[in-house]
Amino acid sequence: MAVPNPTKISLDELIALQVPARTLDLQVRNVRARQAGQHLSAVKGRGMEFSESRVYQPGDDVRNIDWPVTARTGDTHTKLFTEEKERPVLISLDARPGMFFATRGRFKSVLGAEFAALLSWAALQAGDRVGGELFWMGAHREYRPGRGKRSLLHLLQGISQLQPEPSSADPADSMEGAIGRMRQIAHPGSLVCLISDFRGFDRRAESHLVQIARHNRVILVHLYDQLELQLPGQGRFRVAQEQRSISLASGDPKLQQAYASRYESRVNRLQRLCRQQNLSWLECATDESPLQRLQQVFGRGRRRAHG
Repeated sequence: MAVPNPTKISLDELIALQVPARTLDLQVRNVRARQAGQHLSAVKGRGMEFSESRVYQPGDDVRNIDWPVTARTGDTHTKLFTEEKERPVLISLDARPGMFFATRGRFKSVLGAEFAALLSWAALQAGDRVGGELFWMGAHREYRPGRGKRSLLHLLQGISQLQPEPSSADPADSMEGAIGRMRQIAHPGSLVCLISDFRGFDRRAESHLVQIARHNRVILVHLYDQLELQLPGQGRFRVAQEQRSISLASGDPKLQQAYASRYESRVNRLQRLCRQQNLSWLECATDESPLQRLQQVFGRGRRRAHG
């Protein structure tokens, strides 16, 4: 699935992803991706809505006792629930300056846009309501979950218009703010997809994420460029961002080890959190196919294989 422009994706390209999205099934349960460290945990179900009360029967969950009806009638009653037909699917897409970068493939921002579109189309085709937020340094744009293609196209149009916004804001503040807002709008039973390189993901952001995961299914989609894993071989390189630049002698073994360890520590912490909180984890490099990565864990036909 080649992208004509590796630094920018168009609305037409995002719309075209509705066709390959038909190969995805977001209800696949208990599957593991083939790459080591990638974990897809048990699925939390759709939201539940109250249907009616009836007399309590042995085996009913005591947590669902309808106390007002029980008090009024004198007989113990229990609440019955039905599964919501339309699950809210919330996409949170990182558009901070660091996402507009790649040394190969396409920008992380373009990769993230593809993931957001594929997940959104798959959700819409399953009858779910799609919404979420786009966030960058010190600002964001929210999209209320809506039914039908019009609502989804509104989200995709916003994604296609994203561009780097220079800012002096703290990356940790923007990450905490994005996940904190998602905590406020995520209705229990939602599917929450966070698409980011997770730079600046600190304890405050983690606290919000843990609360979201208590009542929702959460997927973390981690995007990265190979240069973030390790420095290139022997040589001196100049790195620039906005008005700042530094010179690196990448042949220094200590510098290479410290650089690689810092990245590994950040990713290991995220993966550990996923295991502890039953979050789903998926990662993708800028030179890899987001469709293929999603098909490894959400491809139709895997449900029968992993049931």
